[in-house]
Order: sequence, then C-alpha cells, then structure tokens
Amino acid sequence: MKALVVDDEELARRRVLNLLAEVKEIEVLGECSNGKSAITQINKLKPGLVFLDISMKDMSGFEVLQKLHVNPKPVVVFVTAYDNYATKAFDVDAFDFLLKPFRDERFFKTIKKVLNISNNEVQENFEKRLQTLFEVYSKDRKTSKIPLKLPVRQGNKTVLLTPNEISYICASGYYAEIYTENSKYLLRESLNNLEEFFKNHAFFRIHRSAIINLNHIKEIVHSDFSEVDVKMRDNKLLRISKSNKKELFDKLGI
Repeated sequence: MKALVVDDEELARRRVLNLLAEVKEIEVLGECSNGKSAITQINKLKPGLVFLDISMKDMSGFEVLQKLHVNPKPVVVFVTAYDNYATKAFDVDAFDFLLKPFRDERFFKTIKKVLNISNNEVQENFEKRLQTLFEVYSKDRKTSKIPLKLPVRQGNKTVLLTPNEISYICASGYYAEIYTENSKYLLRESLNNLEEFFKNHAFFRIHRSAIINLNHIKEIVHSDFSEVDVKMRDNKLLRISKSNKKELFDKLGI
C-alpha cells in the first residue's frame, strides 16, 4: 500500500513518517504541508492511504476530500488535535482517527485496521461516509463555542491570533507574554484564563508560569539532576515541572 502524509505541522508529519518507516507493507509516496498541495498530489499520485490533518491553515481536511477526483478512493486516516471532531466522526462510523498526541501503539492499531480493509469496502463507503462526515463538520463549525482567535490589543489595533500561530505563553507579572514564530505580544490576562481559553486545542501547561503548543515542540532536553526542558521551534528552553512531566510525556507518547 502506498501512502501520503498531509499535515501543516512539520513535527506532526515527521512523527507519522517515522512510524510508517517501521511498516514494511506501506510505501511512503511523500508529504504535503497544506490542503492545496494535498489535492494536487492525491489526484496525481493516487495513494491507497492518506494521513490527513483536519485543521490546516488554508482549508480543512474535509474540504480536501471533497475536491478529490481519484479512482480508486484512498483509505483516509484523519489526524487531529480536536477531540470534538473525532467523537462526532466515530458516532457516524466515518474514517479512522488519530487524536494528537497519540501513542505508538494507537498508530499501529490503526495501521492493522487499514491493512485489513478491502478495496471494495473503501469504494462502496467512501462517498457516503464523506458526505455524512462533512455535514457533521459543517454543523459543528456553525454551533461550536471553541474560540477560533485570541484578540490582543496592540496600540490602536487589535491583532487576532489563531491557536496554531502561538508557540508558547509565559507569565510576566500581571501580564502574559504570547510568542509566535516571528513576534511577541503582551496581554493583561492570567495563565489560568488562557489555559481555559485554549483547552480544546493542542496546548499544555508545563509549569505554573508557562503554557506551550504541543505542535511547536522541537525537542525534549534532559538536563542534570533529572530536570527536563522542552526546546521550542525558536530554540527557547522551557522547564517542565516535575508534577506535570508524566502527563506531558503521556500526551507525547514518550
């Protein structure tokens, strides 16, 4: 079986690609970092299996599938950090899901399921499942209370930050310092409130003074005296408190 990996987060793509390297029955055709290139590559390469991120910057994974014109249809495994989508999709017996961050054993369980799916089953159920899933997704987008953007006042303007843009947040007195890949913003807000704001996204509080975006972790650094830090994409080192280390490692599948 030939596979294509689609995710706008490089760390997430690397994780799936590294795990696929251990599966001899699957050949990786390539990877895509956005929905537009995914549509082109799937229609061109005709993979039998696609690992597809639900929430990308240019479009959703559901919208990607609606623009495919390939036959036979691929087996689709959605990869998402949003458990509300996964729950609803399972309710309608849709495609399989990997909920970020997932453990290795969960990934290989999905692979086993994929390899046992017959081609006829994929073709017969693809359109029906896609339509049902897209209807659920569209309805959920209209009624969802999940905040899509964080407003940050900057002088005479308000910057609207999407969760995917934010790498990490640090406490600074009565303020929170919000870091993106290219900028730093100051917001008069507590980390407790920001933790609640982002609870349905891929954020985790590693310390009483720091919240990180799990998709922006570059490395885990083991220091002296059993201390552990996370190195973010901008090479910033942030200490993980001992009380939060186990839960973080569980989320990362370490």
